[in-house]
Amino acid sequence: MKHITLDEQLKEKVPGYCLAVMSFEMIVKPTSDSLKEEMALLEQRVMKQLTLETLLKEPRIAAARAGYKSLGKDPSRYRLSTEALLRRLIKGNGLYYVNNAVDIGNILSAQTQRSVAVLDEDKIEGDILIRIGKDELYEGIGRGNINIENIPVYCDEVGPFGTPTSDTPRTRITETTKNILVFITSFNGVDGLLQDVKLAKDLFTRFGQMTNFSLEIVE
Repeated sequence: MKHITLDEQLKEKVPGYCLAVMSFEMIVKPTSDSLKEEMALLEQRVMKQLTLETLLKEPRIAAARAGYKSLGKDPSRYRLSTEALLRRLIKGNGLYYVNNAVDIGNILSAQTQRSVAVLDEDKIEGDILIRIGKDELYEGIGRGNINIENIPVYCDEVGPFGTPTSDTPRTRITETTKNILVFITSFNGVDGLLQDVKLAKDLFTRFGQMTNFSLEIVE
């Protein structure tokens, strides 16, 4: 497990910011039929339970949006990944099939209503600092350069590699990935995080044959 620190300025501006960090090994494979079925069931549940209007009233979504606002960022312009994902499902657009690790992360994010980062731990160099983003170069996966100023940023010795809005190609999961690091980000404290971890363990065990699991709650 990498050593992870939260910057004091971030904690001061968003007192409820914390995260569950999981490290484990798994077998990365193409999306299986059983995983596709799990994703389809999730899509149906979301469409039945949420609308674009009610989504914004969900406590975890509301807390995350408030966290962005407290940092000076417009959450409607720079959406958190979990909100963007749920909006996609509400509109009837299904999840992409990437691989089992990424797909599980999307299921986990939609079910927990928290931003989830699924990262190749071997591509992260040195310790990790989570700080407020500055005016700095950042490429989001499939999004080109994005503005990460005034949002939480995950940084290693090389530089930023992830945010609750978008991760970078540098630490993305590939079929050769073996060691996984997962961030489940909360903007309203640790309540419910251990239940989210339990769900994550179940999903990664069922669909990724997870082994050598370790957990840290960072706050």
